[in-house]
Amino acid sequence: MAQHTTIQVSKEARDHLAQVAKDRGLTLGQLVEQLAAEQLTAEQRAERLQADREIVRDTIGLDLSDEEFDRAPDVLGNIYKIAAEKVRAARGAAA
Repeated sequence: MAQHTTIQVSKEARDHLAQVAKDRGLTLGQLVEQLAAEQLTAEQRAERLQADREIVRDTIGLDLSDEEFDRAPDVLGNIYKIAAEKVRAARGAAA
């Protein structure tokens, strides 16, 4: 059996969460469990970021360093530009 604990929040927060839980057909405890499960830890976010970067590298075929990802304010936009340049260069080489 799962152990239980008490979380202290304001009455307003408790009442709000109780209404949200009721609207969703859940108990307050179930809602809190669901909300907690949706929140990633810093370690989990870092793991997901690294996995996402690997997918981009593998899918697009670009060997971008983590530093390049970090410096890029719009990574997806920059990837599109780089990919377009590579396509244009490949077409030019094939002509």
